[in-house]
Amino acid sequence: MPDNLDDLLTRAKAIRKDILRMTTEAGSGHPSSSLSATEFVTALYFGGFLRYDVKNPHWADRDRFILSKGHAAPVLYAAMAEAGYFPKDQIMTLRKLGSPLEGHPNMVRLAGIEASTGSLGQGLSIGVGHALAARVDKKDFHTYVLTGDGELGEGQIWEAAASAAKYKLDNLTVIVDRNHFQQTGSAEDVLDMDPIDGKFAAFGWATQAINGNDMGEVLKALERARATKGQPSCILSLTHKGQGILNLLNKLGDLNFHGKPLPAKYLDEALAEVS
Repeated sequence: MPDNLDDLLTRAKAIRKDILRMTTEAGSGHPSSSLSATEFVTALYFGGFLRYDVKNPHWADRDRFILSKGHAAPVLYAAMAEAGYFPKDQIMTLRKLGSPLEGHPNMVRLAGIEASTGSLGQGLSIGVGHALAARVDKKDFHTYVLTGDGELGEGQIWEAAASAAKYKLDNLTVIVDRNHFQQTGSAEDVLDMDPIDGKFAAFGWATQAINGNDMGEVLKALERARATKGQPSCILSLTHKGQGILNLLNKLGDLNFHGKPLPAKYLDEALAEVS
């Protein structure tokens, strides 16, 4: 396990605060969906799992990170700014006219984005393509795909899952952000996909279920995934939507809080809770 756990926890707090600041400034966006995934995105970019070069974002040997749940773009932008892909103050241009920080990731507008996502269900197929390309090109890069749990209702996910197992893509890891909510309500009520890890296992994947808001568990899970040989890996990340400001969301009476920014009058309270 990386020996910089305290640093990772500090970075995760900074990223959470940036998510809140940028979405409140924009007056739109998906802060709660971004907050649930913060530990994994932080661990990938700063825990030694994602190989990248901010000065050469198209480096052929880089690892790939594909945010399939593209509406959670704020967590990706915050991590990229923290890593140095672009000036940190640029995050406050989120969703503003002319800004490359669009509401969903756009690889044409922002170097370092691996896939233009937002139409749910497509990211894993793109990840399979990258993993297969690595094999053809005899490269050792690893591809990570972060999906939502509601997104698993898309049939394309399971076509990609079957293909990844067929080709034994052990250079591919999917992380399912299991925060139990999607746009219209709880993921279980909309379309119950449990047991998620069991379904991936049935398709031939190595699976593990962890507390995805516990940085220590996240690091161990990523290590196990990288050590897996002969099959792709699925990490079922059990999280809380809006992690970091759950007390405030409970007070507001909305633990889903999907697709809307935190009102400015609550921002200081939210930032204090993250601290």
